[in-house]
Amino acid sequence: MVYVCRKEHFNAAHKLYNPNWSEEKNREMFGPCANHNWHGHNFVLTVYVKGVPHPETGFVIDLKVLSKLINELVIEKLDHKNLNMDVDFMIGKMASCEILVMEIWKILAPAISAAAPNAQLHKLVLDETPRNFVEYYGE
Repeated sequence: MVYVCRKEHFNAAHKLYNPNWSEEKNREMFGPCANHNWHGHNFVLTVYVKGVPHPETGFVIDLKVLSKLINELVIEKLDHKNLNMDVDFMIGKMASCEILVMEIWKILAPAISAAAPNAQLHKLVLDETPRNFVEYYGE
């Protein structure tokens, strides 16, 4: 099994806020991340694809194809957007990194399998800051 990885970057704003809670409870739980006027991050998304290299190309997946999928299906929808208000697949959901990475998985997993039948999405890593990141394996 070979693991192929691709990093992409996007900038986005969001707010962590539960509308069922009071302002005080939101501030207590989310601190400055509940800022009424949003806050932003320079995100890094790392996509890990696993598979057996194709005997004719030597590729698990063509990295140009993988880059195009990530950019067209995910990055273009997220970059310079408000995750709470502008991103169709995040409307009505908490805009935490945990939820965001799960939603990205739902988009990329079938697209990768369709593009390279011998490959499958293995893991996503979403860095929110240099010290804070989440990993998701589709489970």
